[in-house]
Amino acid sequence: MHRLLIVDDEEIITDGLYEVLSKLIPDQLDVCKAYSAKEALEWMSRTRIDIVMTDIAMPGKNGLELSEEILTYWPRCKVIFLTGHSEFDFAYRAFQMPDVRYLLKTEGYAKVTEAVRGALLDIQRSTVENMLLEQSREQKYAYEFMAQGDYMRQLLHESDSLCSEQKELMEEFGHLNIGLDPTKTVMLVLARLSYPSGMTYTERSKLLASARTIWDSLLKEHVKSIGIVDRHGDLMWFIQPGSESGGKPAVDFACYIEGVLELIQEACLSSLKLEITLTISGASCDWTAVTQQYERLRRLQQLRIGTGICMILRDHDENMDGFSGKEAFVPSRKVEIMAAHLEAGRAEEFYSDWEQLSRVALLHNEQAQRSIEAYYSVALILYSCLNKLGLQSRLDDHGKLMRLDCHASMKEGFEYLKQTAEAIFRYKQSDERDRTSQVIDRICQYIDDHLREDLSLVRLAEIHYFNPSYLSRFFKQERGINLSEYIDTCRARKAKELLHDNDLKVREVAVSVGYEAAHSFTRFFKKVTGMTPQEYRDSLNV
Repeated sequence: MHRLLIVDDEEIITDGLYEVLSKLIPDQLDVCKAYSAKEALEWMSRTRIDIVMTDIAMPGKNGLELSEEILTYWPRCKVIFLTGHSEFDFAYRAFQMPDVRYLLKTEGYAKVTEAVRGALLDIQRSTVENMLLEQSREQKYAYEFMAQGDYMRQLLHESDSLCSEQKELMEEFGHLNIGLDPTKTVMLVLARLSYPSGMTYTERSKLLASARTIWDSLLKEHVKSIGIVDRHGDLMWFIQPGSESGGKPAVDFACYIEGVLELIQEACLSSLKLEITLTISGASCDWTAVTQQYERLRRLQQLRIGTGICMILRDHDENMDGFSGKEAFVPSRKVEIMAAHLEAGRAEEFYSDWEQLSRVALLHNEQAQRSIEAYYSVALILYSCLNKLGLQSRLDDHGKLMRLDCHASMKEGFEYLKQTAEAIFRYKQSDERDRTSQVIDRICQYIDDHLREDLSLVRLAEIHYFNPSYLSRFFKQERGINLSEYIDTCRARKAKELLHDNDLKVREVAVSVGYEAAHSFTRFFKKVTGMTPQEYRDSLNV
């Protein structure tokens, strides 16, 4: 949803434009209004503005100055100057600004709506152009990735032989345009990407390219790096300090990389919905030792975390060779993650971790204590959740949860745990639907109780802690009408009730339903009912 801000110190003009434009495309365009530049800047500080329609000559800060200030904060904002001034100097200054339209107030509403539609079309075209540019960049990254990938993958597994001759290594790096220095040590970062289920190979490739773009944007000024996909499908980064970071001690560089990796992890999660597990070498190594360091990182990742857990591990040169596969089976970490998924209602992620845990636990039947530990670890989080939700009475045999001996076999016990988890998720989904209805009811009640106040989309979103665009879609999805239509319906209904009281003036009724200007209220009421407020009141006495 896009947002239009109307700014004019003449209330009758501002209100008239608001009435017309708020009905233009209500599900695509959120319209706000301000009666001064100061009030407009307050709007700007609260929310994104896509189009500003402003008078030029206003008291205090004029429209030109206002638009210049808005563009410093929202540079993609489109500007429409609507003014009674036809002097050349105003028009000339306006046309010097990018993405600006200039209209005279005498040109009528048709020209105004045409200008707004034109601005929206420009925004859509700009969005498409940016997408095409981004796609072009992603394709470039993909081609470069393919050209360098084969060589770096071979180096990953044969570094002792491929890197033994430094001169040959330098020549290979030059031919392949690999921007790393083979004469200096290198740091390794192993990344496991937890792709959303059901994605095709092409979709994964695009997501991977986007993750690399985030990586480059956060590290390119201070770091030289190249990333490849290893034979296991994980992403391996080779990293060196940038030219301005060359004098930093290695330990400082490692700490810096670890800190920025957290930002990359958070950015991928928030913008791409992509979870990344990162394992980083504790210090840089010679190129000949890359294979050995890579194998250490893989063992650390496999033994310490398990698939799909979003975290950062750092190799502190501990002796991992002493851990056997059975000793690496420690369910506590996995169960902690499963508890978080259960609490948040993330069923798919919970079952994914569940399958891994149960499969490994049932393979360790020769070590009964390991399997028993896994069973009771999961049973405990399920039991806690049942207590918290008050669901014990809904499960006839919930007493079996903490009694492994009630099950004929370990496999049957684990199947019972899964059935219990399914019952919890079904309840949570039902409860979530009930909470959704409660949220919408609360918003509707607020509207009914505050009809005389600011009920703009932005204001309602602020009060109820929503993103404005999301609130608009959310409300229509639940109620089947636009939020603005619902507000108009409530105001019309309340106005009809108040008009029954002959002691109230029409202007007082207007203020009570949120209209400061009586003429705006009259225009609104007639559009909804087909009668002016006075005609409606007179009809009650017939």
